[in-house]
Amino acid sequence: MDPSGRWRNLPGGPSLKHLTNPSYRIPREQQKAALQELTRAHVDSFNYAVCEGLSQAVQAIPSFEFAFKDERISFTIVDAVISPPTVPKGTICKELSVYPAECRGRRSTYRGKLTADISWSVNGISRGVIKQFLGHVPIMVKSKLCNLHNLPPKALIEHHEEAEEMGGYFIINGIEKVIRMLIMPRRNFPIALIRPKWKSRGPGYTQFGVSMHCVRGDHSAVNMNLHYLENGTVMLNFIYRKELFFLPLGFALKALVSFSDYQIFQELVKGKEDDSFFRNSVSQMLRIVMEEGCSTQKQVLNYLGECFRVKLNLPDWYSNEQATEFLFDQCICIHLKSNIEKLHLLCFMTRKLFALAKGECMEENPDSLVNQEILTPGQLFLMFLKEKMEAWLMSIKIALDKRAQKTNVSINTENLMKIFSMGGDLTRPFEYLLATGNLRSKTGLGFMQDSGLCVVADKLNFIRYLSHFRCVHRGGDFAKMRTTTVRRLLPESWGFLCPVNTPDGAPCGLMNHLTAICEVVTQFAYTTSIPALLCTLGVKRKKNSSLDGSGSCPHHRKIKSVSRTLPFYHSLQTGTPCAEFGIRQRRTNWNHGTGAYNLFMNIAIFEDEVCAGVNTHQELFPHSLLSVIANFIPFSDHNQSPRNMYQCQMSKQTMGFPLLTYQDRSDNKLYRLQTPQSPLVRPYMYDYYDMDNYPIGTNAIVAVISYTGYDMEDAMIVNKSSWERGFAHGSVYKTEFINLSEKFKQGADSLVFGVKPGDPRIMQKLDDDGLPFIGAKLQYGDPHYGYLNLSTGESYVVYYKSKENCIVDNIKVCSNDSGSGKFKCICITMRVPRNPTIGDKFASRHGQKGILSRLWPAEDMPFTESGMVPDILFNPHGFPSRMTIGMLIESMAGKSAALHGLCHDATPFIFSEENSALEYFGEMLKAAGYNFYGTERLYSGISGVELEADIFIGVVYYQRLRHMVSDKFQVRTTGARDKVTNQPIGGRNVQGGIRFGEMERDALLAHGTSFLLHDRLFNCSDRSVAHVCVKCGSLLSPLLEKPPPSWSAMRNRKYNCTVCNRSDTIDTVSVPYVFRYFVAELAAMNIRVKLDVI
Repeated sequence: MDPSGRWRNLPGGPSLKHLTNPSYRIPREQQKAALQELTRAHVDSFNYAVCEGLSQAVQAIPSFEFAFKDERISFTIVDAVISPPTVPKGTICKELSVYPAECRGRRSTYRGKLTADISWSVNGISRGVIKQFLGHVPIMVKSKLCNLHNLPPKALIEHHEEAEEMGGYFIINGIEKVIRMLIMPRRNFPIALIRPKWKSRGPGYTQFGVSMHCVRGDHSAVNMNLHYLENGTVMLNFIYRKELFFLPLGFALKALVSFSDYQIFQELVKGKEDDSFFRNSVSQMLRIVMEEGCSTQKQVLNYLGECFRVKLNLPDWYSNEQATEFLFDQCICIHLKSNIEKLHLLCFMTRKLFALAKGECMEENPDSLVNQEILTPGQLFLMFLKEKMEAWLMSIKIALDKRAQKTNVSINTENLMKIFSMGGDLTRPFEYLLATGNLRSKTGLGFMQDSGLCVVADKLNFIRYLSHFRCVHRGGDFAKMRTTTVRRLLPESWGFLCPVNTPDGAPCGLMNHLTAICEVVTQFAYTTSIPALLCTLGVKRKKNSSLDGSGSCPHHRKIKSVSRTLPFYHSLQTGTPCAEFGIRQRRTNWNHGTGAYNLFMNIAIFEDEVCAGVNTHQELFPHSLLSVIANFIPFSDHNQSPRNMYQCQMSKQTMGFPLLTYQDRSDNKLYRLQTPQSPLVRPYMYDYYDMDNYPIGTNAIVAVISYTGYDMEDAMIVNKSSWERGFAHGSVYKTEFINLSEKFKQGADSLVFGVKPGDPRIMQKLDDDGLPFIGAKLQYGDPHYGYLNLSTGESYVVYYKSKENCIVDNIKVCSNDSGSGKFKCICITMRVPRNPTIGDKFASRHGQKGILSRLWPAEDMPFTESGMVPDILFNPHGFPSRMTIGMLIESMAGKSAALHGLCHDATPFIFSEENSALEYFGEMLKAAGYNFYGTERLYSGISGVELEADIFIGVVYYQRLRHMVSDKFQVRTTGARDKVTNQPIGGRNVQGGIRFGEMERDALLAHGTSFLLHDRLFNCSDRSVAHVCVKCGSLLSPLLEKPPPSWSAMRNRKYNCTVCNRSDTIDTVSVPYVFRYFVAELAAMNIRVKLDVI
């Protein structure tokens, strides 16, 4: 979609007309562009990674060289291709392409083949190219490699997908996984930092430093720092394979170029010739190199190579000079190609470091968007793929050495093809990364974290699902920091990060969401013509200086450093285009560094704010600072800010209609609201994203009244008749995946589903195939499924173990990848009715959550003069402290919408003090014959007497949340106990008990109920009767006598104390069993416990 025209076709306001349109149920010709834009950053970045990025990564992988039988062997990957998902060769099938719905149903991975061309040479002479299969890599849904790419909605439905399928995720073992977008330091930009913890890196280190996140064209990243020391010298710090190395800056400068010390001195002090302290410091840095006997570039290269080559794993024939060059190519300013550019950049960073230490420049904020960028899923995929391809080359050498130990191996094409097949496989590392989110990498890929990189794209409801694709995370390491500076909302985040949509609690401020209009740049922009364009605009280039101060300007660099200044110059030169032409221009491209010039722009929000000569830009609309989810909150500008934050989180926990393909899904758990409705009051962004396809609530008549004692503290009363008519009824779909091949490790081939004819255990509730009937109702103890052992003829029946009744919704028979699987794997989906019960959670769209406390009979509910009975009674004490005025306005708006047959626009900032929402909706209510303020006279349902106060009543859109009593209640009478302590086990899933802890003990003591405490912690826990010797006080010494012989008439066995050799001193005491265990453990440590028995 054209970004410039994306926001020109916004709906004028919400409407309900499309719901009654006969063509509403018919799929569109094309998918809705607004929804596809939500995942565009994910899909486009993956498309770049597997096409242009893959070819760049292959070119950047260095040749792997090693010695074998006195010959120099070299392997080079010259090309790599990822193919779309298809069935394996030799499979008999109609359709070769594999589609995502099939992988979800079979719990398999949606993946394609990675094939590479390996060029091999001996002693520098090329011997040919071998095409080799390296493994399967996951394919992102709806990407160019996906078989759903560019399919219209009708074709998507035929392949069992949503008509508006957005893609942007991977399918790993049947589960949809999303790679998180991470906030990273801005690439290739020196950031001046002050960090007190740097002092602990060694003696003489200070808190001053300049850091740079260096990123190559293939997205390989390395972090590099310059540290300022107390003696005025500079230490270069870099990371190689997760190890930290320190190098005096003078060695790095001397090793890069063959300049004399004077030339390097002149380059360093450029612009600071009059600063005597800086000149002395530079001289000292160069003197340190001379003291090591390194006066020329060759000597420095040889010295550094001798020091570092033990860590580089290079062939023996590499000289020390070559080892140093390899190190600098992999670790020092890796984004620059020539050494002269690296020298200029290090000199620039040194001057910036001294300016920071002397207070001549300010510390830069690494938490500001100006100094950040987003790591897209495609970039992570490409970086990981490149590293694993390099690891595969190393695994070939290991496989070759192993083969050579067993047999005599000659290097030829045929043998190499066999050895290549013995190399490492890329399938499992990729599936592990996406399944767990944990990064197993030898280099770390330049990240600060190695976990939490992927999340499950769970479809609890559609809002939660789309929020995964707009979420950006700062990183798991920042959550452990005690400081709160990283969590702050900075002014430059306006228009990029939503100030409302962030969770409360531990991830607050770290997990943010992009605004609705923010776009993430995923493509490179080549800047070859930019310098010439700037020259024509009057920008003069300084000699031997690039546009960003890092040496000569490379032409194939991202348009980051230029784009920060170009729009700023443009705005200054063209005057006030906003005032003269009414131009609305939005800075939305994050990864192009536009946040920098955003600081210096004066942007108007409303048209009447535009001031000639001051404002150069105007927001597209006032609510452009909000995320997609925050834009769904009605009248959010009238609510207290925390309430909007709560609603953003609760909208992701709502039971709704997450998808339309329930019959084709095999998710572990899905929620469904049986009778959802379209809200009468909603922002027009709700229609822009066509959210009526995935509704999340119901319109309810809400009366604000304290009617009984059952509505205290966020509780609410629901009309029982409304409940009987289906108010907020829902279902939970649970899927069980049964694989007979996992039942027994041996003899699994003989197991198939089925039952013996006439088996009395099945009670006519299982079909001949051993599976329940579709639509059958299952209760606890009913036969669930049955299977047979063909070799022994035994029949097995598995019973339904859940206490909750369910209905069998559908059953899928699954096969394997090759289509040769027998009747061994099935997927049973059960539908559990979940109608609202006392204790279930509800919420309005304004963060007003409440618990259903009572289903009140309709005849006892208050009613209006017209006989209308409210669905929900809401306590008025919920408004004053929470200040959710938006809910009051929604109630009036919903009431007027129902009376006039309208659908009101609840977009924030459309009302103001001059144009009051109260007056607008009050007049509409007045025109319909109702009270201006939305109140009515109500009559008591118990006595029929008119209530003295006017009651505020209207229509509010209510959401039912997934938090239900049926999922959380925990009760236990008797059950399993711990084998060691003999106490009841914990955990709801294993029918365990609830821990009675110290604070609960204190509460009972404070109430004077000590005997109840004794009952809970002793009688109902691990009471046991033990034998103790009264004389020696030992619990361990009393032992039971040996049993008498069979011919003896004596049957009474006594306890004897093995210490006292007496039986008359044995008595019984009641003690906790865990105490007996404790005494035995102490005895094992040679500690004796003596009891005084009174």
